[in-house]
Amino acid sequence: MTQHGYFHWNELMTRDAEKIKSFYADTVGWTFDDMDMGGGQTYWIAMVGEAPVAGIFTMAGPDFEGVPEHWMPYLAVDGVDGALDKAKGKGAEVLREPFDVPGVGRIAILREPGGATIGWMTPAPQE
Repeated sequence: MTQHGYFHWNELMTRDAEKIKSFYADTVGWTFDDMDMGGGQTYWIAMVGEAPVAGIFTMAGPDFEGVPEHWMPYLAVDGVDGALDKAKGKGAEVLREPFDVPGVGRIAILREPGGATIGWMTPAPQE
């Protein structure tokens, strides 16, 4: 498990996952595993050999209207709920309240006081 305060994951938010997968496969040699997110949506896990290195998420629907494609980093924190309370006390704005992703961890999205958006997560224990 990634330790508290370290970057744990990076996720590319895109509108065209197939185009991006082809780009990264051809330029850095990534391969991809798929994860069914339900509702007909697939999350793509970028792999270097057997190691997962990033995710690709397709932005679709009105929630993403006007949002440019971007990389989203996720910082590992011990106990995301308590960490968010501390962050709010220091001026952060919670954009998405904590939610659980089975086998992945507990995640929240916030805007830190300088205006940058970041994900904080408590990674699920790995077997």
